[in-house]
Amino acid sequence: MTYSSHQQEMRDAARHVGRRRFLTVTGAAAALAFSVNLPAAGAASAAELDARKISEDPFTLGVASGDPLPDSVLLWTRLAPRPYEPDSGLPNARVQVRWELARDEHFTRIVRRGTATAHPEFDHSVHVEIKGLDADRVLYYRFRAGKWVSQVGRTRTAPARHARNSALSLAAVSCQAYHDGYFTAYGHLAQEDVDVVFHLGDYLYEYAVTATGGARNYTDRTLPAHFNRETVTLEDYRLRYALYKSDPDLRAAHAAHPFVVTWDDHETENNYAGDTPENDVPPEEFLLRRAAAYRAYWENQPLRTPQRPTGPDMRLYRRLQFGRLAQFDILDTRQYRSDQAYGDGWQKPGPESEDPSRTLTGATQERWLLDGWKASRATWNVVPQQVTFAQRRDVPTDAFKLSMDSWDGYPASRDRILKGAEAAGIDNLMVLTGDVHVGYGFDLKKDFNDPSSRTLGTEIVATSIASGKDGSDKPASWNNQMQANPHMKFFNGRRGYAVVTLGQDEARADFRTVSAVTTPGAPVATAGSFVTEVGNQGLTPA
Repeated sequence: MTYSSHQQEMRDAARHVGRRRFLTVTGAAAALAFSVNLPAAGAASAAELDARKISEDPFTLGVASGDPLPDSVLLWTRLAPRPYEPDSGLPNARVQVRWELARDEHFTRIVRRGTATAHPEFDHSVHVEIKGLDADRVLYYRFRAGKWVSQVGRTRTAPARHARNSALSLAAVSCQAYHDGYFTAYGHLAQEDVDVVFHLGDYLYEYAVTATGGARNYTDRTLPAHFNRETVTLEDYRLRYALYKSDPDLRAAHAAHPFVVTWDDHETENNYAGDTPENDVPPEEFLLRRAAAYRAYWENQPLRTPQRPTGPDMRLYRRLQFGRLAQFDILDTRQYRSDQAYGDGWQKPGPESEDPSRTLTGATQERWLLDGWKASRATWNVVPQQVTFAQRRDVPTDAFKLSMDSWDGYPASRDRILKGAEAAGIDNLMVLTGDVHVGYGFDLKKDFNDPSSRTLGTEIVATSIASGKDGSDKPASWNNQMQANPHMKFFNGRRGYAVVTLGQDEARADFRTVSAVTTPGAPVATAGSFVTEVGNQGLTPA
């Protein structure tokens, strides 16, 4: 099917339902069903396939776990014997999948076991929520379908809510454009000793991937032609996740650590804002695309049932606690935001961008965040989110411009967040960020225009896994940005990830980078290390 015929399919579905009805729950579900021919009767309508008849390995996309709780783990897999085909090589039938959870990787000490159903309506994905577990335990898991056994995954439960845990190690990752290079950084991350990984958005990109994998320049394989177009329909997004999740380094990282995921824009469409698309298409057509993107996101991520979308809406912001040491408030800065000011891009700030009514989070999420801080008793309050939070001028002159897609384009929204943190008595605030394909370290100032104002927290910006290709240690903008932003303590343009270790006295951030992603196998190095002290916020070299 050509891209133009996909566009026509979306328009037909949008006209079939219409914007007013689409914005209701039943209308959205009807539109999505109409566009992708989902069975109207729901997930129980499909016949059942005997798993013993599956003749090829169905676990080609690996395993994953996510959102660890003190008494629960969430396990994920998706059956796909032929992942690059629209039906993944399976009929339109339910499949029973067995799972096992153990205290050791040889499964001699089984903790729990059971079965789950892989529904065709959810692209044969499996989400298993296991409850009643002991807190702060490393666990191993695997799946079985017929004679096939998945790779073994490693996960863990969170510490008990009131536990006085003394340390927590996390990794922050973002932006993995398959067509820009290999996921080498994930191979190194799989070997890191971290408790949890936070993915801060752009897990996939909607852009076309050529037969040779773009910058990967494959010579040993040819990718199917249906990847060489932009994702629009549910089938498109599902296939794109299959392409990404077939990467061995990404599978290794998922198997090694539990992930906590949130999206940015490219999981749907570049720089969309709420229900406003980047391109000039009817709103109902874009909302249908958003519904397809959100559904595929949930199907392919280790997310719990409360995050399952309804039509074009998905509650992704949520709170996790790791004992008394850390509270994580995971944000969604894409679904509820006001449209970008001045047509987006880097612009001179003015009345439009500085309008007090503008929001990046939406009023409900903002209130949820501030109320959560008021109730927090954690030493560290960490905010995993998507776009650069600190002020970031492009040049050290009065002619500076700011990114309208970041918090700089919504300064009143940022000011409310910082004032809320201060009012709640949050002494140790850390923001985790992705999006910009570089590593940054920022001090968060009460007044970014006054370098002597109080430092309220820190921001660790994780560079991309692959987006931007190889990059460089000092991008062309390095001198200008470092001079223009005295609160910017670190700037590096290589690919990689950040490792943050939270302790009772300080937090340490290590920016881990690889020298290349357009060729596989590059080594990993530490480009910079910083600490910030409990009760005395601000990044200093370690």
